[in-house]
Amino acid sequence: MQLISKSTVALARRLIFLGIALIVFTAQQGNASAHDGGDREWSVQVELVNSGDINLDPAFRVAIYENLLSELEKTNKFQNIYRSGDRLATTTPDMLILKINVRKFDAGSETKRAVTTVAGATKLKVQCQLETRDGRVVSDNLVEASVRFFGSNMRVTHNLAHNIAGTIKKSTLPEPTHVSQDGQTPDELSRAQVEANR
Repeated sequence: MQLISKSTVALARRLIFLGIALIVFTAQQGNASAHDGGDREWSVQVELVNSGDINLDPAFRVAIYENLLSELEKTNKFQNIYRSGDRLATTTPDMLILKINVRKFDAGSETKRAVTTVAGATKLKVQCQLETRDGRVVSDNLVEASVRFFGSNMRVTHNLAHNIAGTIKKSTLPEPTHVSQDGQTPDELSRAQVEANR
């Protein structure tokens, strides 16, 4: 039977203590971030990327969308982030809808970038709007991204999503009015319920 050395036991105790301290610290940080500022009360539903008349490959639209969901999650700006068509979003109060409309796309060339480093940039420019359910625009920005040097053309989708999330994170959102899906505030709902009960 092999005995465990005192140094091994001491190390195990330190690791357990550090693990517990880390858990407590993480829980406190989570509580603090959930209560800092009014923006965190909003949830957001991200609509599919609309390229309109711009000739943008569907793979780019999907990549922008998926990268944007990931980047928005990192901002900690919203209570919940929903995909377009998510049924849970219809019952969530204080919902903002994020619409992305492509305004300009230059495909660029990976080969030209690799050879010259001054030509062949891939560029994307979009309009991103945050709206309330009743269509009131609370944020409207033009956001750009590019890949100028080495890298895949698809890298522009990550850069764009990162820039959109950064723009939204910096924006100041109005206080939620707690509007229901049918556009009524709590006071209007309670008045309507009183009227219905008469």
